[in-house]
Amino acid sequence: MKTRPLLWCLAIGCLALGLWFLLRPSPPPASAERLAQPTRTPPPVSPTATLPPDSVPRLATSGGGDDATFEGIEKLNARGLTVQDDLRLLNDLFFSWQTTYPKEGNPVGSNQEITAAFTGANLHHLALIPRSHPALSANGELLDRWGTPFFFHQLSRSRMELRSAGPDRKLYTEDDAVYTP
Repeated sequence: MKTRPLLWCLAIGCLALGLWFLLRPSPPPASAERLAQPTRTPPPVSPTATLPPDSVPRLATSGGGDDATFEGIEKLNARGLTVQDDLRLLNDLFFSWQTTYPKEGNPVGSNQEITAAFTGANLHHLALIPRSHPALSANGELLDRWGTPFFFHQLSRSRMELRSAGPDRKLYTEDDAVYTP
């Protein structure tokens, strides 16, 4: 019988493979500190952006620290800036959200649902955008500089495509402004 040496070789090979898995060095355990850090970095500033480089938006707490606002949100739809600046600012807002809530990813849903999360309808009632911001519509949507709701398209848990309908106020036309991180 010639199958016995083949079976022995197969058995010894399986045993060797099992021992290798048991005795191989394991990778170092991931520290909780390293896991809590976001893996995404904000995109580089485009050469056409007019926001000064020292005005990196960030969270700023006020009062007792219970409510916070996204520093720089007052620049949304401001005169002297462009729609590309607005989209970049919104991207930074999403990045701050991910930094604040690293396990949850981006807020999801319609413009109204995402804006609600940014204005305090979230787990910690943290308002990154004040409810009195001029870019908020009466029904709770975040509007572009032409008064049209921004369109948020979730690409992944941590990537959101941001779109303004542009001056013609119609989505998916030539004048749309799009920011994809």
